[in-house]
Amino acid sequence: MSGPLAGVRVVELAQIMAGPTCGMLLADMGADVVKVEKIPGGDDSRGYAEPSVNGESAPFMAMNRNKRSIAVDLKKEGGKEVVRRLVARADVLTENYRKGTMEKLGIGYEALRAVNPGLIYCSISGYGRTGPYADKGGFDLIAQGFAGIMSITGEPGGPPVKSGSSIADINAGILAALGVVAAYVHRLKTGEGQLVDTSLMEAAVQQTYWHAATFFATGASPGPTGSAHILTAPYQAFPTADGWINVGGANQPNWERIARMLGAPQLIDDPRFRTNTDRMMNLAALAETLGALFARRTTAEWLAELDAAGIPAGRVNTVGEMLADPQVAAREMVVETEHPVAGRTKALGLPIKFSATPGAVRRPAPIFGQHTREVLAEAGFDGTEIARLLREGAVMAAATS
Repeated sequence: MSGPLAGVRVVELAQIMAGPTCGMLLADMGADVVKVEKIPGGDDSRGYAEPSVNGESAPFMAMNRNKRSIAVDLKKEGGKEVVRRLVARADVLTENYRKGTMEKLGIGYEALRAVNPGLIYCSISGYGRTGPYADKGGFDLIAQGFAGIMSITGEPGGPPVKSGSSIADINAGILAALGVVAAYVHRLKTGEGQLVDTSLMEAAVQQTYWHAATFFATGASPGPTGSAHILTAPYQAFPTADGWINVGGANQPNWERIARMLGAPQLIDDPRFRTNTDRMMNLAALAETLGALFARRTTAEWLAELDAAGIPAGRVNTVGEMLADPQVAAREMVVETEHPVAGRTKALGLPIKFSATPGAVRRPAPIFGQHTREVLAEAGFDGTEIARLLREGAVMAAATS
């Protein structure tokens, strides 16, 4: 193992996206993440038939590299015993079941804390473990609507729009990983474990910093502004002769540089655009005026001009264009692994770089139950016990396990 979390043992009882995002980040940073998958079927994202590579779910492979898979029936006493034995030697457990599910199975926080008082137990739920909605389930779409994100996304006058990316799920996973690491630091100081509790709701609400600040100050809920910013202008996408370009004129000096670069210095003293307040009050006119000027040349030509002038700008890429960009390659954000079924596959890399303890994508996502025998042996189960668990159906093992 390599990375700053090398030696940290994590038991992941999570599926689909939010919980697996947390586990993936911890694993990329060196933690040994054992993914406990339910019997039958495993992580629900294994069932996402499309897109797939040689029949293997691409979404599952994207979220579960660097992990080991053990297939366990949590409804059987043998399966619960497996979890307890894994937890006894673990540092962290993560789960994203609905509140009360783990407790009904007899493997909730209090029960597992009795097994391992230093355990860091991380729960990711729809709305958190307290409050009037604590018992409700949650999904990314629901969280985005609840948090007002769909009311501020899209073009003015349009219907509510979800963010194209699963921002509540992904951010919840990031918050969970941050919470786990913070709790681990506390445990290093005191020896004390604790419950880390976050949710899709909070992860989505956190995305509204600027918009909530606007409401707190004015009492009015902001609406959608397309690609434009709600506080500063020009700060949005403009059409070019062959595509779109993002331009960040987020302060007065940059605005004046933009006007001069476009060959329209008269706009600097135009009463509609003289200050940021003026520009925000006349945002539609500003966008129309600048859009007509940017449409005269190609994205590449404008980028050269903008870069030379020191103005923040960038092309609006498709996902494929982004993945082929040399900066993405230079930052090792596209990596390859050799999957036992899918073969050579690509995935996104670790977005955090460490100078002394670099993380790495060391192994592909596991096949279902690939490491069952290996993990059980590490947890102290002998051959006879493993055979019994397999015979009872409390665990399953892949042919390669």
